Amino acid sequence: MLNPDQIEEIKKTVKDFFEKITFEVDISFLPQNGDTLPIDLKTEDPQILIGEGGQTLLEIQHLLKAILRRKIKESFYIDLDINGYKKKKVEYLKELARTLADEVVLTKKEKTLPPMPAYERRIIHLALAERSDIVTESIGQEPERRIVVKLRP
Repeated sequence: MLNPDQIEEIKKTVKDFFEKITFEVDISFLPQNGDTLPIDLKTEDPQILIGEGGQTLLEIQHLLKAILRRKIKESFYIDLDINGYKKKKVEYLKELARTLADEVVLTKKEKTLPPMPAYERRIIHLALAERSDIVTESIGQEPERRIVVKLRP
């Protein structure tokens, strides 16, 4: 757990970062969740900061974490979200997983998803982990790694 001084240092650093890149954002720091500090940004033009498939958002998060790691020696994570993008993406992936699993059960044919980053694959694996009728498996090599949804043998 981060102490209040460390959280203040993180807040100051994140605000300074966005001021330096001259991007107008409203920053909300949500309550710490274990060793993760959720940071929610609101902006008029989110697509620039989110990027294609959320890639820019992930890179900004990675960059901020690298900057903060030099200032705070404690182990922690930040979870950066812009205009609720990640939350919507998680809900979309969970719904996609359920729909595909139902389709696999109905057609008795396995389905392969397009390549996706590890964190997205993890969401799908977790969404379907409780199902007793199907299994999920990641195949291929990065960056072409994908999920196959198939009937449980």
